Amino acid sequence: MALAWVWTIMVVVSVIFGILTGKIDAVGTAALDGAGSAVTLAIGICGVTCLWTGVMEVMRRSGLAERLKMLLLPLLGGLFPASRRQHETMEALSANVSANLLGLGNAATPYGINAASAMAKLSKSKTATDDLCTLVVLNTASLQLIPATVAAVRAAAGAAQPFDILPAVWVSSGTSVAVGIIAVQLFKRIWRA
Repeated sequence: MALAWVWTIMVVVSVIFGILTGKIDAVGTAALDGAGSAVTLAIGICGVTCLWTGVMEVMRRSGLAERLKMLLLPLLGGLFPASRRQHETMEALSANVSANLLGLGNAATPYGINAASAMAKLSKSKTATDDLCTLVVLNTASLQLIPATVAAVRAAAGAAQPFDILPAVWVSSGTSVAVGIIAVQLFKRIWRA
């Protein structure tokens, strides 16, 4: 609802300034160009998302996803000690982290919701558990090896080399995940003190 108001106000303000400055034709042209660009962008993102979702499916069917999960389980077990023995939770967590590593936020979301639901079942109170807080921080910071969605947006916007941002993405996402996990561990100890 709030977004509808934001869009409405933006359109009204644009039209008013277009009329006041005598450039209402430019406002109309910009609106049509923007609509066309939005369709191009959406189709470009759809194509790349289909590609990486297909890659995820191939990884799952070939057993590579299972091996990646086995590699991630010791690390995830340390980060989520209360959920370590819950097979369903750890399965969803590893799939969530795998999808995030590939930059597939849309594919990661259902797994993250499944993991959060399973963690919520373990909680005896309505307060978020430490594991749930860690999951939210990990998903928000999101370590990415292949930023597929960002690259798709850049490719659709006409970038010559959409993946030339890889070093910056690795540094920034690695730093944000490290800081997030440190903050979670720190606040966990402060909260209990």
